[in-house]
Amino acid sequence: GCASIAAVETTAGRPDMYVLDFDASSDEHAQFTVAFPKSWNLGTVTFRVFWTTTATDTDGVAWALEGVVSNNSTLDVPYGTPIVVTDDNSTGTAELCNVSGESGAVTIAGTKYDNDLSSFRIYRDVSDANDDMAEDARLLGIQVFYTTDAINDA
Repeated sequence: GCASIAAVETTAGRPDMYVLDFDASSDEHAQFTVAFPKSWNLGTVTFRVFWTTTATDTDGVAWALEGVVSNNSTLDVPYGTPIVVTDDNSTGTAELCNVSGESGAVTIAGTKYDNDLSSFRIYRDVSDANDDMAEDARLLGIQVFYTTDAINDA
């Protein structure tokens, strides 16, 4: 896994950053779960990553996301195929919020039903040719996009 979540102070009286650090030497992972609303169409999702760096240079990072669903079944199942999104040029200054582009479609493994719990694993893909950052990439957050097929969850 990646480093444990850490609070990083910027300047006193300003927002702190809560980050997960992913180093450059190996693929490191973090996991999270989402219970999508009933209105989710049970299809693919996309994502983008909010991240920062500790350095003042302009290099890139690659983030991958994979997912699987569980509903009245074992949680001990493999994730689906990871989808990678790259952000090729950090903004050049430490502590600036970088936002990746939107990823391609992520197929969540398993048979999906309403009210499933979806488990995701995000990781820094250091073997991707676009990941040339020598320092830690700091994950600030992730935005997941999904399609609905109902106006509400009634």
